[in-house]
Amino acid sequence: MSRPLLLVTLLLLMVLTSQLDWNQKILNDVEASSSVLSRKQQYVLDRKESVKEKIILSQEKQIQKLKTLVWSLQEQLVQCKNKDEFVNDTTGSLTEVFNDPKQQQIME
Repeated sequence: MSRPLLLVTLLLLMVLTSQLDWNQKILNDVEASSSVLSRKQQYVLDRKESVKEKIILSQEKQIQKLKTLVWSLQEQLVQCKNKDEFVNDTTGSLTEVFNDPKQQQIME
C-alpha cells in the first residue's frame, strides 16, 4: 500500500507544482501586458503634454506679434497727434495774422 500512496503523493505534488508554474507564467504575462499598457499610456500622456506645450508656444508668439503691432500703432498715433498739433499751431498763427490788421499791412 505504501507504493500506491507514494505514487499518488508524487502525482499530486507534480500537479500542484505545474499549477504553480502556470500561475506564475500567467502573472508574468499579466504584468508584462500591464507594463506595455503603462508605457503606452505614458507615451500618450507625454504626447499630449508636448502638444499642449507647442500650443502655448504658438500662442506666446502670437501675443508677442500683437504686442509689437500695438506698440507700432501707438507710435503712429503719437506721430499723428504731433502732426495734428503742428497743423493746428500753424493754422492758429495764420488765422491770427489774417485777423490782426497790423499784420495784414505788413503782408501787403
